[in-house]
Amino acid sequence: MFTLKANYSYIGISHEVTDFDNEAFTLDLTVTDDAIRGVLTAKKPIHMNSLVLNGTYAFGPEDRFFANGYQSWSTTSEYGRGDTLTGISKAAAATKLGRYLASAVGDYHFTNYGELGVFHSNTFTYIRTKGSNQIKLFGSKTERQGYTIFEADLYRDRFTIIKDIDGLDLAEGQAYPVFDIAIIEDDYDAAFDKYFFDFCGFSKPKVTRLAGYTSWYNYFRNITEDIMLRDLEGLAQATDKAQIFQIDDGYSKVGDWTDLNPDKFPHGLKQIVKKVHEKGYMAGLWLAPLNVQISSNLFLEHRDWLIPSPTFGPKVPQLGLINWGLTYTLDIEKPEVREFLKDTFNTILNDWGFDMVKLDFLYTACITPRNGKTRGQLMCEAVDLLRECCGNKIILGCGCPLGACMGVFDACRIGPDANKVFTGDKVNDIQPNNEIPSCFNAMENTVFRRCFNGRAFANDPDVFFLRDFNLEFTEEQKWDLAKINDIFGSILFMSDDAGQYSPVALDTLNNIFADKTYQVQLAEYVEKDVLRVEYTQDGVARVLQLNLRTGVGNVAANR
Repeated sequence: MFTLKANYSYIGISHEVTDFDNEAFTLDLTVTDDAIRGVLTAKKPIHMNSLVLNGTYAFGPEDRFFANGYQSWSTTSEYGRGDTLTGISKAAAATKLGRYLASAVGDYHFTNYGELGVFHSNTFTYIRTKGSNQIKLFGSKTERQGYTIFEADLYRDRFTIIKDIDGLDLAEGQAYPVFDIAIIEDDYDAAFDKYFFDFCGFSKPKVTRLAGYTSWYNYFRNITEDIMLRDLEGLAQATDKAQIFQIDDGYSKVGDWTDLNPDKFPHGLKQIVKKVHEKGYMAGLWLAPLNVQISSNLFLEHRDWLIPSPTFGPKVPQLGLINWGLTYTLDIEKPEVREFLKDTFNTILNDWGFDMVKLDFLYTACITPRNGKTRGQLMCEAVDLLRECCGNKIILGCGCPLGACMGVFDACRIGPDANKVFTGDKVNDIQPNNEIPSCFNAMENTVFRRCFNGRAFANDPDVFFLRDFNLEFTEEQKWDLAKINDIFGSILFMSDDAGQYSPVALDTLNNIFADKTYQVQLAEYVEKDVLRVEYTQDGVARVLQLNLRTGVGNVAANR
């Protein structure tokens, strides 16, 4: 049984209540063995700040709590009593701007971090006893009313369900669904089949497997028409198993998507798409459709299209990122913004002919609640608009809260960017937050978010690397990342000029890109940083054991 703690405001005065039927609202809560459902009905006009259900759960000493991170890049894993979920670093929090930027990318400003044995999970969670494939899953049906957060205290046997309804305005008499949660006990795959297909009502994603090239992790923004055409030819010579060629950031300023840099792409992107199609590949294009960099024409001409700052007033836009100088976010509640996005995607998809778009940095749509709506409402509305703009073309989401895009996008990144230094660089040493590029975090997320794959969308684990330059990987570490991506993911990208591959790298590329059938029976940590995976590959039983931090393991025996 749960107790309630809620905060709301009425005529500007804040109140805290613990009764399910109080002077401001009634929360009609129904709890059964297989579901938790709740509807909040306002008795007067109120502004909601928080809604928390406090309960108990008898956690065993070997129990593991699954903590699903906030968005694509956020750390996701299973945790036990001796673990701590770390938040933003002291260095990042040393200034107001640093704290804002480090926290805006995740859920740090509205959830708790840093306490031994206390963890939280977004949208769904499960509890599993070490060594067992049986789980007890708690999963929200939708985040359209607000994000659902499950919190566990493994020492004190506390189990808390939080509805992030901060910012929600309710009229007198308005009924608002706040909880629709399934409780499912079964083996891992059966439980997630029941959750995603039976409870959420999703169909299998139309994308089952895509292998190919993306430009980002070799050149970053320094791409040109010549580089793209050279790497296209290199891919075609290297393998007959690729299906897609994606151009990443660097072809235009962020916001001015159809105003290309003529020095870098003198013949435009339409001609490159034509050549990609001639090779038999789908053509993909990266963009951050909701973002506007400060030096763009869009920013100079339409500052009134941007989300206003909740601190400095309507004439000052809310800062979204420091990438590309400074970057702000389009307000999709403005009709002219919606038309701009529709026109942009029409050009990219229907005029230029791209088959897939990778849509990045989407979380900036809901950094703060606004206009009487919750973060979850705002994010789901943005995802719906992007789906409308793209029609039936393939959407690969990135930097997006996964509860908002599951069942809508065709594919989604489920981990952070892979790092060109396998064991980490100076940014990893500082660890400002849990969303930074990291091979360790990328592989960990790929393993523990496998539940989404083929159910909510096709999982994109991010790239693997096979080149011999502009990279700090051993040959074993190259195989480690590639094999983890192959077993657990459906989108397999590399960022190399395959025309420069050695014969060994060519063999590896074709091995990874080849179709295989995997079935994972169990994946868990057996000691610090050491992962053990029991699985079958094309019907043959195998065991993979790998230290995700160092790359030392038996991947060579599992090729």
